[in-house]
Amino acid sequence: MKATNNPLGMPVLGFGTLIPDAAETIIATRNALKAGFRHFDCAERYRNEREVGKALQEGLAAEGLVREDIFVTTKLWNTNHRPNRVEAAFEGSLERLRLNYLDLYLIHTPFAFQPGDDQDPRDENGNVIYDDQTSLLDTWGAMERLVDSGKCHAIGLSDVTLAELKPLYESARIKPAAVQIESHPYLPENELLEYCKERGIVFLAFAPLGHGIKPGPLEDPAVLAVAARIGKTPAQVLLAWALQRGTAVLTTPRTEARAKENFDISPLPEDAFNEINNIQTRQRFNAVVKTGVPGFIARGN
Repeated sequence: MKATNNPLGMPVLGFGTLIPDAAETIIATRNALKAGFRHFDCAERYRNEREVGKALQEGLAAEGLVREDIFVTTKLWNTNHRPNRVEAAFEGSLERLRLNYLDLYLIHTPFAFQPGDDQDPRDENGNVIYDDQTSLLDTWGAMERLVDSGKCHAIGLSDVTLAELKPLYESARIKPAAVQIESHPYLPENELLEYCKERGIVFLAFAPLGHGIKPGPLEDPAVLAVAARIGKTPAQVLLAWALQRGTAVLTTPRTEARAKENFDISPLPEDAFNEINNIQTRQRFNAVVKTGVPGFIARGN
């Protein structure tokens, strides 16, 4: 179950680049490439696109690879939702990543913030300042024009609910190719997954290990029991479960050893797969779908 491609051409095992430290970003990205990862998920909001771009450029040369061997995604941040800001934000990401095209560009969240250079606009009471003049469909129209330009091969959304996705999908000229959503055994998002499968939308799961928050799926008794029985780590069990149910998945190993572990995924026996499916705990670890503010990114970073 190494990185096989879906219709979008996206390797189903992806490396997420949400790493606060610049030097660690470069090292971890290089390690992921060396371990076999060919799908890299970035974001303007992470503030490390330059480091990822440097790591990919150097890593491709070192591994004897070319740009077409990898799949790169990045995301439009909330302060750039106004249609007249989308193209400049896209070009800025391309420049920082040292690329001349993107495989996939996502709207990071469906929430428009006050436009400007401050990624986290707040009023005097500390509340997020939203932009009520811009709808998600307005932003999507500008995203579609990026595809028309040829510099962006596909577009999609992140941190979106099924209620937000449905009307956009139905009215969009260019349909969303992918949605990136928190998903793990505690948050399977089955209804959204089925909707995506029926329409050929790639469901890309982030935080598949519960983002390391404890207690979480990595410590779940069912996951631990399966891991012990089949001789795999809890992380490998969770990643295999995600792939077997038909999602692509993002993980962020920080070390070379962890990157190799997370890439070494094999199918679960049917009984083990069903045991994970039967976990009853329900928990969301990131409240971003309610506010547009990512819970895993410190304010001001």
